[in-house]
Amino acid sequence: MRLHGTLCVLTLTVSAAVAGEAAAPAPAQRAADPALERSLGAEVEQFVQADRVSRPPPCQVLFVGSSSIVRWKETLASDMAPMPVIDRGFGGSHIEYVNRWFDEIVAPYRPRAIVFYAGENDIDAGKPVDRVVADFHEFMTRKTRALGDTPVYFISLKPSKLRFAQFPRQTKVNAAIRALARRRPDLHYIDVVTPMLENGRPKDIFVADGLHMSAAGYAIWTREVRAALLPDTESEARRCARAGAR
Repeated sequence: MRLHGTLCVLTLTVSAAVAGEAAAPAPAQRAADPALERSLGAEVEQFVQADRVSRPPPCQVLFVGSSSIVRWKETLASDMAPMPVIDRGFGGSHIEYVNRWFDEIVAPYRPRAIVFYAGENDIDAGKPVDRVVADFHEFMTRKTRALGDTPVYFISLKPSKLRFAQFPRQTKVNAAIRALARRRPDLHYIDVVTPMLENGRPKDIFVADGLHMSAAGYAIWTREVRAALLPDTESEARRCARAGAR
């Protein structure tokens, strides 16, 4: 287990988030969205069809999660070089959907490591913090069952201009995953919150929608994720290769 990035004092950070605006109550959890589920299912099916034509080699670094991973696709390979990567982001996804399609978009690739970003849309949909954390526990259970001690690198839920009223609830999710990482040697927590804030507010690193990151935002993620992955990537690759040879 490692905790990556500059550690922030959560109580101060949450206070800063609330100081400038009234704390928004947790929204009621919205019902399942059939249109979203159909759209996500179609994206997953595209991955499945592509893999039937040409499955990526094993022992790469798998990036999985929601639209922040999708939008990284154009530069992810160069940003992470020389580490080989697979991008399996699908837009708007929640942790529960990563779990639902785990056997299609995680397990088949037998990765050396998994970089995980999801949970932000879950909070936006009104899911309670405990549900979001429980869904991530389920992801780790599935990972262990299918892939053993393959390491997971959890990117903290990011602060954004559009969803900053949700930052206190995002922070609770982050704190729970950080605590879990202290107890699990196969889980690492990457703090992107601290470098994305300035004077307690999100930096100007977003495109016009205030939610998705600009190149400047991805530059921060690149620095933090590379710093987390690089120290162990060669040993993880060797461990992965040995596991495949058994």
